[in-house]
Amino acid sequence: GGSLLILTRKVGEAVSIGDDIQISVVEIKGTQVKLGIRAPKDVEVHREEIYLKIQEENRRAALVSKDSLGAAQDLMLKKNS
Repeated sequence: GGSLLILTRKVGEAVSIGDDIQISVVEIKGTQVKLGIRAPKDVEVHREEIYLKIQEENRRAALVSKDSLGAAQDLMLKKNS
């Protein structure tokens, strides 16, 4: 990934990313910050823990399909020999 840019923002202030993504600070309560994110429909926005879970599930699915493919190839090889 790129470098980490750290910015200070107050409630009501925003940060723009590229031409079409805007993140604004909506509310701050104690240690919680409520963010508003405006992005195009084709940009997926996830909380990090959900994003990591999706990545893990995708990795697992890729491994399963690779195993299935390997098993199918083994069957084909046995059948043809």
